[in-house]
Amino acid sequence: MRVKFTVNGSPVTVDDVWPGESLLYVLRERAGYPGAKNACEQGECGSCTVYLDDEPVCSCLVAAPQAEGREVRTVEGLAEKADTDLAEIQKAFVEAGAVQCGFCTPGLLVSADDLLNKSAEPSDAEIREALAGNLCRCTGYEKILDAVRLAATRRAA
Repeated sequence: MRVKFTVNGSPVTVDDVWPGESLLYVLRERAGYPGAKNACEQGECGSCTVYLDDEPVCSCLVAAPQAEGREVRTVEGLAEKADTDLAEIQKAFVEAGAVQCGFCTPGLLVSADDLLNKSAEPSDAEIREALAGNLCRCTGYEKILDAVRLAATRRAA
């Protein structure tokens, strides 16, 4: 089956897609977008989070044919939307030391970006709730929270 969709503003066509193939697999292995990470394959860890028509989804749970005619934005596309080398949330993660092994980072960035698009000044409780579906085994989350607060402050300025 052929699947046509848009990734980060660019049209993508992938041939010979098996109906049960995940969007995550197609993005990483067939379309050249390795940002979203493959960890649990059960929608539990959040490392594969991408936008699908501006809504965050676990791409491991989305069958690739469901993306037909739709817009996907990956962690690579956050900066493209900002029209800079790095989006503000990505800069904040680096500056706050919120990136360690980096495996969870793409999903956290997409989830944090979504939160900041919906709430300019999120409370700590709102930040924790927004990131609750993203698991990190390295940081203890405090630096991640610091990064989201930093990005929110900068966006408000």
